[in-house]
Amino acid sequence: MNNIDIIQNSIDYIEQNLKAELSAEEIARKAGFSLFHYYRIFQSIVGMPVIQYVLRRKMINAIYEISCGGKIIDVALCYGFDTYAGFFKAFKREYDCSPSKYLKKYTVKIPYKINLIQEEHIMITHKRIKEILSNWDIKDEKISDFCYDGSGIKSENTWYIGDNFVIKVGTNLTGLKNHIEISKALSVAGLEVAIPVATKAGNDYVLDGDTYFCITNRLQGDCIKSYECYEGDYPSKSRYIGEIIGKLHLVLQEHDKGFICNEPNLFESIKDWAMPEVKRVMGLPNSFYDEYLYTFGGLYPKLPKHIIHRDLNPSNIIIQDGRLTGFIDFELSERNIRIFDPCYASTAIMSESFVENDIDKLNKWLVIFKNILIGYDSICKLSKDEKEAIPYVVFSIQMSCVAFFGNKDKFAKLATINQKMLKWLYENRENLKF
Repeated sequence: MNNIDIIQNSIDYIEQNLKAELSAEEIARKAGFSLFHYYRIFQSIVGMPVIQYVLRRKMINAIYEISCGGKIIDVALCYGFDTYAGFFKAFKREYDCSPSKYLKKYTVKIPYKINLIQEEHIMITHKRIKEILSNWDIKDEKISDFCYDGSGIKSENTWYIGDNFVIKVGTNLTGLKNHIEISKALSVAGLEVAIPVATKAGNDYVLDGDTYFCITNRLQGDCIKSYECYEGDYPSKSRYIGEIIGKLHLVLQEHDKGFICNEPNLFESIKDWAMPEVKRVMGLPNSFYDEYLYTFGGLYPKLPKHIIHRDLNPSNIIIQDGRLTGFIDFELSERNIRIFDPCYASTAIMSESFVENDIDKLNKWLVIFKNILIGYDSICKLSKDEKEAIPYVVFSIQMSCVAFFGNKDKFAKLATINQKMLKWLYENRENLKF
């Protein structure tokens, strides 16, 4: 076995024995390594020492059980803490707040089984971030967790540094360079974007082994909240979202020739990769796939393409006092059909608020969807072929989500939601026409 397989076996063993006493010596022995050698391998793959990892997994599972109604002292004892005080101190040292404050501040998800082979997984501690900050002229700033969409769900690779900065961690260096190049071009064009803060050495990021650390300025305002899209004058809000996506596209189109990036064929990707998986897990009629292949296959070559954001979920659009502040996260940007972005923004709003039997909300979403397209069309005039292709772009997005999330334990809940979304969208396909 290679080292990743060995460490995955260790992670599985740890997960099965979280309520028992676990020592580094025992885990290393089961892996067949000396303690010293095992420490080095585990930290290089997982990102933290093995005992710290064990402690974190105990606390993640404990706080989930507490959020489900378990008594704190009973849960703490169950996970091997001798006293509540011991659990409290360990929890506060790890998360910089008490268990009760954590439960008020964050949404606690069911702990998922970590699969190193299936997905990139980086675990970074606040202590490690403090060490990395020495590369910048940023001192004694508080490190705090970044939450998505006001939901209280914490990001695993992004943190706030004080009030003015954000640090992101990852291994996709190509995506980071993409983000930096596009952000700098958009900044020159007058759009507010998160651009890198130079290190003391004048670099845009720090590379530590395979992991990068990049600090950007923090845009003023908050990300769009999906639930807010359904409130108040939601048709006008939706048109505004479409308009600002259109304005972003005008600038991206102007700079299109200056960027070197991926140029995937969306139709071929769905046909060869996503569609077989969707057929395997869903019971949609064959006529759905036949129509998609025939109609979208004929339309796709005619659709305008240029560099797009590619990940315009509400969390990547920053608003203050109802007006655009800027855009963040261009790591996934690629040269693709331009109508992908407004369709993706619409389905992302639906995904983050989807309730299968909430007919009122689903009908509101159809209004949101139409108005995002109306707003976009007012800035970037849609062609006849683009208008005809819109339902198939929505289906493309949903099929890719079903295929992607379905193969990752971490996203099991999202996989189910997106399957239900695709089924509902298919059943209401006439309402997707523009």
